[in-house]
Amino acid sequence: MHISVIGSGYVGLVTAACFAEFGLQVTCMDQDPRRIAALESGEIPFYEPGLHDLVGKGRQAGRLTFTTNLTQAVEQALVIFIAVGTPPRDDGSVDLSAIEAVATGIGREMTSYKVIVTKSTVPVGTGRQVISWIESSLREPVRFDVVSNPEFLREGSAIEDFIRPNRVVLGAERDESVAILKDLYQPLYLIETPIVVTSLETAELIKYASNTFLATKISFINEMSVLCEQVGADVRLVAKAMGLDGRIGSKFLHAGPGYGGSCFPKDVDALVATGKEHRCEMGIAKAAVDANVRQKTRMVEKIRTALGDLNNKRIGVLGLSFKPNTSDIRESPSIAIIRLLLKEGAHIQAYDPEAMRETAQQLPELKLCSDSYEVSVDADAIVLATEWNQFRNLDLERIKTQLRTPIFIDLRNVYQPARMAKMGFQYWSIGRPSLPPA
Repeated sequence: MHISVIGSGYVGLVTAACFAEFGLQVTCMDQDPRRIAALESGEIPFYEPGLHDLVGKGRQAGRLTFTTNLTQAVEQALVIFIAVGTPPRDDGSVDLSAIEAVATGIGREMTSYKVIVTKSTVPVGTGRQVISWIESSLREPVRFDVVSNPEFLREGSAIEDFIRPNRVVLGAERDESVAILKDLYQPLYLIETPIVVTSLETAELIKYASNTFLATKISFINEMSVLCEQVGADVRLVAKAMGLDGRIGSKFLHAGPGYGGSCFPKDVDALVATGKEHRCEMGIAKAAVDANVRQKTRMVEKIRTALGDLNNKRIGVLGLSFKPNTSDIRESPSIAIIRLLLKEGAHIQAYDPEAMRETAQQLPELKLCSDSYEVSVDADAIVLATEWNQFRNLDLERIKTQLRTPIFIDLRNVYQPARMAKMGFQYWSIGRPSLPPA
């Protein structure tokens, strides 16, 4: 079977490469000629573990091709995935202009039956709009179906999530389109992946409900970390004991500087906006957003408590991406904290294994270091903001000798307070008592 994926961003490229790995013929289309040229030359525009090799494998096997030609992408394929951006507006609602442009373009080019699948994260009701946009742009009567197939890809493990998902959601109105999509996902039957078939509206809401619930878990444990600090409890043990309850689960109960990335912030805001549109206040979702904003401010307060007046203080920051194993700095807690520190007159020197180029474009005033250790040179404190694996086994003695004062502020609870105090650090973490140097 031949399929097309419209959009070569994060979701589109991962989707195209993984379907090619499933043995399908895949055309990945994007209107940006420079991006397509880069992809054809083997250049991946963002960091995702394993994606470079998977794209290369698909291209070498002749199963994955790239084009800027929408006519070609529509004509060749039975199934067309829409995977373009759906950025947030100022009020939290979703900008669907790219979806509309693709849908009307597909309608103009269609001459035979197609299944059009929305892979982009879109609010409830978008599938109906896609049907309307396509119908209004058809040049002749053509039968088609629209399916909602939301993605649940975690940055840093997207390939694994696609090839071994915990579920596949298909929102559709006709059995024919469901059967075609099930054929695409046939390799997943070997691992008995559940396939949830439902209506368009339910499928669209599942994605927002899932991400908002996970964001709420993060905000909850972060609020608990504040209480733990006040009463002398250890948030890591609180979270561990909570997570052992099967009704709660251990995932997303790690206290830190707040959630970020391209999904959680905009998806929670979109759910709140959808509720407002339908006169249904999403109070818990709003509370999660407010708690997440407060958590980043608290991190700056913690740094200020450790250092005093931040003006002219030199602070080393380890980690810029919103999570490990990605170059994505969108809504990154580290970047938000750095901006607040800069406003208070601090000088920041930072390092990240993959997000340096993106950060340089947004924060040219930042000093970017060559490795984990240059960050600590002549710094008044070091802040661990993103828990990359290479930050988990640092040469702490080397760092301590390079710091002006041995202050280590661990916003990811990577290290043990007793060990850090014994080594002579003034160690600050999240939701755990701070210990003075031994």
